[in-house]
Amino acid sequence: MGRLPVGMKKISIGIWTALLVLAISGLALAAEETPQIDTGATAWMLTSTALVLLMIPGLAMFYGGLVRTKNVMGTMMHSFVAMGIMAVLWVVVGYSMAFGNNILGGWFGWNSNYLFLNGIDTTVMDGGIPELVFAMFQGKFAIITPAIMAGAFAERVSFKGYCLFIALWGVLVYNPLCHWVWAEDGFLFNMGAAGAIDFAGGTVVHISAGVSGLVAAIFLGPRKGYENGAAMYPNNLVMTLIGAGLLWVGWFGFNAGSSLESGLTTAQALTATQAAAAAGGLAWLVIEAIHQGKGTTLGFVSGILAGLVAITPAAGVVQPMAAMILGGTASLICYLTINLKNKLGYDDTLDAFGIHGMGGIVGAILLTFFIRSSWMAEAAISAGGSWSTIQQLGVQASAVGISIVYAAGLTLGIAFLVEKTVGLRSKESGELCGLDHTYHGERGYGMLNAG
Repeated sequence: MGRLPVGMKKISIGIWTALLVLAISGLALAAEETPQIDTGATAWMLTSTALVLLMIPGLAMFYGGLVRTKNVMGTMMHSFVAMGIMAVLWVVVGYSMAFGNNILGGWFGWNSNYLFLNGIDTTVMDGGIPELVFAMFQGKFAIITPAIMAGAFAERVSFKGYCLFIALWGVLVYNPLCHWVWAEDGFLFNMGAAGAIDFAGGTVVHISAGVSGLVAAIFLGPRKGYENGAAMYPNNLVMTLIGAGLLWVGWFGFNAGSSLESGLTTAQALTATQAAAAAGGLAWLVIEAIHQGKGTTLGFVSGILAGLVAITPAAGVVQPMAAMILGGTASLICYLTINLKNKLGYDDTLDAFGIHGMGGIVGAILLTFFIRSSWMAEAAISAGGSWSTIQQLGVQASAVGISIVYAAGLTLGIAFLVEKTVGLRSKESGELCGLDHTYHGERGYGMLNAG
C-alpha cells in the first residue's frame, strides 16, 4: 500500500488523540462518581469500632464490681449477652430500620437491601469509608445502650426475661430513635435550621437508656430488702475502677469516631471528651469533700462518667472550656439526682438514670449555650439568614422531651408484655439465692455473700 498523504496523517493523529482524551476523561469521571476508600479515615473508624466494643466489657466490669457477690456474674452477663443479641438483630434488621428510608410516617426506616447487610457489601460512602465499617460502628451503639439500661434494674431480673426485653426494646425503641436523630430523613435530624444536635448519642443512647432503665426499675419494684435499708455493698471496687478506665479509653472511639473522618472534627471531639471527663471527675471529688468530708474512688469514677455522658451529644460542637463546664455541671446535677433517689426511695440499682439519663439531658440542653460560632453561622444560612441560641434551645429541648416520652412509654409497654409472658422480675427465691447460681449455675468467686 502507498503512504498516506501528510494531511491524512495529521487527521488520523488528531482522531486518535481525541479518542484518547475522551477515554481518559471518561475514566476520570467514573472515578469521581465512585467514592474511593480513604485509608486514613477507614483505619480510624476500624479503630473506633473496636474501642466502642471494648466499652462493653468495661461496662460489665464497672457494673459487676458494684453489685453483691452473689450477682456479679449475672450482672456482667447482661452486658455480654447484649453483644450477641443486639449484634445479630442489628445485622438482620437494625441497620435497615435505623438508616433506611422513612416508612410509616417516619416512625423508622426501611431498606430491603440492608437486610443482613447484603446490599452494602461493596458500597463506599462519600467520606471514603466502606459502608460495612459504618454499619459495624453504629452497631456497637445498639449493643451498649441496653447494657447501660440494665444497671437500673440489676440484681432482680430474670435472665430469660431480660433477653426478650432487650430484643424487643432494641427493635421498638432504639432503632426508631436512631433513625429520627441520625438518618438523613429523620425528623429530629431535620428539625429547625440544622437539626437537633446529638453528635454521638446523648439522646439516642444515654437519655433513652437512663429513662428506660428508670421506668423498668419502678415497674419491677425495688430489690428484696432495699426498702428496709438492708446493706448492699459493692463486692469489688477495684474491678469497678478498672471498668471505668476501660470506658474512658473506649469513649474516645465513641465520640471522636462519630466524626466519621480522621480530621479536624475528630481532634475537636477527642479533646472535648478528655476535658469533660477530667473536669467531671474532679468536680465530683470536690462536691463529695464539701458534702461528706471526703472524696471516694467510686465518686471520682462516677464523675468521670457524668462528664463523658454530658459531652457525648456536644463533642463535635463545643470547645474545651465549654466541655469542662459541661462535665462539672453534669457531676453536680447527677450527684444531686442520686441523693434525691435515696430520699424518694426508687431503686435505680447502679444509677443508670442518675448518671446516664441526667447526664445526657444536661449535655443535650446546655450545649446550646456553648456551640461554636461556625456551626451557628451555617445554621443561620440554612434558616435563610438568622438563627438564634434560643431557637436552637427549643430544638434541643424538643428532641430531649420527645426521646423521654417515647422511650418511657414504649419501655413500660414492653416490660408489661414480657412480665406477663415469660416473666421479667426474678422469683423471690432466685433473687435471694443470687442471679449467678439461679440463672447460670456459677459463682463469680470461691466465697458466698449472704447479703
